[in-house]
Amino acid sequence: MSTAIKEQLKQWLTENQERGIKLLQQFVQAKSTQGNEKGVQQLVREELQRMGLEVDVWEPDGRRLAEHPFFASPRREFSGSPNVVGVLKGTGGGRSIILNGHVDVVPEGDLQKWEDDPYSGKIVDGKIYGRGTTDMKGGNVSLLLALQAIQALGIRLKGDILFESVIEEESGGAGTLAAILRGYRADAALIPEPTNLKIFPKQQGSMWFRINVKGQSAHGGTRYEGVSAIEKSMSVMNHILQLEKIRNERVQDPLYNQIPIPFPINIGKISGGDWPSSVADFVQIEGRIGVSPDETMDEAKEEMEKWIGRLKEIDPWFEQSPPQLEWFGARWLPGAIEQEHKLMKILVEKFQEALDEEPVIEASPWGTDGGLLTAIGDTPTIVFGPGVTELAHHSDEYIEIEKIFIAAEIIALTLLEWCEIDNANLIEN
Repeated sequence: MSTAIKEQLKQWLTENQERGIKLLQQFVQAKSTQGNEKGVQQLVREELQRMGLEVDVWEPDGRRLAEHPFFASPRREFSGSPNVVGVLKGTGGGRSIILNGHVDVVPEGDLQKWEDDPYSGKIVDGKIYGRGTTDMKGGNVSLLLALQAIQALGIRLKGDILFESVIEEESGGAGTLAAILRGYRADAALIPEPTNLKIFPKQQGSMWFRINVKGQSAHGGTRYEGVSAIEKSMSVMNHILQLEKIRNERVQDPLYNQIPIPFPINIGKISGGDWPSSVADFVQIEGRIGVSPDETMDEAKEEMEKWIGRLKEIDPWFEQSPPQLEWFGARWLPGAIEQEHKLMKILVEKFQEALDEEPVIEASPWGTDGGLLTAIGDTPTIVFGPGVTELAHHSDEYIEIEKIFIAAEIIALTLLEWCEIDNANLIEN
């Protein structure tokens, strides 16, 4: 790749900052919590059509998805929640790539914790604020800018580029699963989730679980005649934390060295008891277990099920009334790409060229749609994006404008190398 092309790409991105900023503001201002994605997807559709891509828009078939073993959404009806895919066709003979980004965002939470409207897209000190800026509409804009820069330079690529704007990532990946089942495949994929420009070749998976803990009711004045499910649930939770410690002590992969707990087991919800003056006879615990790319979902399930079964060795009560473990709700498959994979090598090289420094390569501390692309779509996936990991799902979420364009430059250079420039079919500017 010539130095001239690299300089022209950088110049185009510099000259089109206002364009990228405005596009992200429009995306953010189109509130796209679960079930409300139609507005932002219409904006995506219009942008892809302006770019001249082959555009496919469809509402996923909930009944068909529900038949798939890795469908995890609580929804069965996706009316008004379309997926959008734009294809930039190559001239042939090059490697193809999927650029996958989700448009759904988590709810804004307590509005009192936000300095401004969560969907303002306000700019302050070089940052754009609003729900979805970092997770991950800013990354989606980086993808679009990368494609637009390549087009503006009149460059034709040999390989196809598939831009996927999907729904439902935050609740288990139904949008990406629908794209896979629709037939979209490629030689590799890149997802610009918020990595703060770190490169994630591995993404953990996760599953939601529920544990029902039983006790024996009694009057609060004679609580010694009952068995408190609340007290027993504390034993269960301590037992779970011991499993978390055991699972994470096994981790030897240096990609996890900077992550305090590579595969957490999080207790996210507890409910139980029905009267202050009664001994609680039932408690329900709900949580999430992280799954390593080096294990299957079934292996993680089996280990936890056996571990919960050992509670009877700690407390005889659990022999009489064993806690009931069940799996429900969202799931994210783990995924990994070999560090020697060609796309990894190219991305690292282009990062170095753009920033004149070595990239940080780590494992993802959370799940992404990369697991589905890798395991179900047979498409090795890298996660790399401009947003900040720690700001995802937080109040006053923001993204640094500069990093959107840095990511776009690195991604554009990567696409040119991965898909290959067709020098015989350069378009005159």
